[in-house]
Amino acid sequence: MEVIVIVERFENLEERKQRTILQAALAEFAAHGYAKASTNRIVQAAGIGKGMLFYYFTSKQELYAYLVKYSLETIQSRYLDRVDGEEPDMIERLTQLARLKMEAQVENEEVFNFSAVFMQENDAPLPDELAVKIGELKQTGYRLMYEGIDKSRFRKDADPDKVFHLIRWSIDGFQQELLAKLSGQNLAEIDFAPYWDEFYGYLAILKRSFYETEGESS
Repeated sequence: MEVIVIVERFENLEERKQRTILQAALAEFAAHGYAKASTNRIVQAAGIGKGMLFYYFTSKQELYAYLVKYSLETIQSRYLDRVDGEEPDMIERLTQLARLKMEAQVENEEVFNFSAVFMQENDAPLPDELAVKIGELKQTGYRLMYEGIDKSRFRKDADPDKVFHLIRWSIDGFQQELLAKLSGQNLAEIDFAPYWDEFYGYLAILKRSFYETEGESS
């Protein structure tokens, strides 16, 4: 399967139609996974004929591979490439990760919903190059979260690894709770300022609780 050929063929299509097909296909695979996804439902949601879909993607497998490639590139460029991996303060680093991920997710909600599926699927057929890229993306996320953190800033009477995980769980929990609260709404139309104010209030408590001395405010 030559993904690059698919990319060139599909990306010659008018941008508006590309977007319509992408949204329908991403939503279908996110909701049903590879095995149970239906190209009939995709073309119905996109408002196109099945012949048009299979002109650009000759099989469900090719379509899935293209969506994985597209999603990996979007997550890398709109999220991971924007993170300052040199920031040594854990709360500042995780705050940056959380905020940039939220911003990217607002702009590309369907991509992030789909990524939660393909990152876990083991039975979907993919070219070796994409399987490698998925592994590389996971490693990049791991490095950005864990490497270069200055744990000496944590309280001396607490286990630094436990402090790390408690802070990470707190930030992840807030983000997941917020997304659940906003589920079904158009994220692009939401004013996130009050939510970020609340978030930074929690971060101040975390710093007072777990840092030896209070760091600078976010």
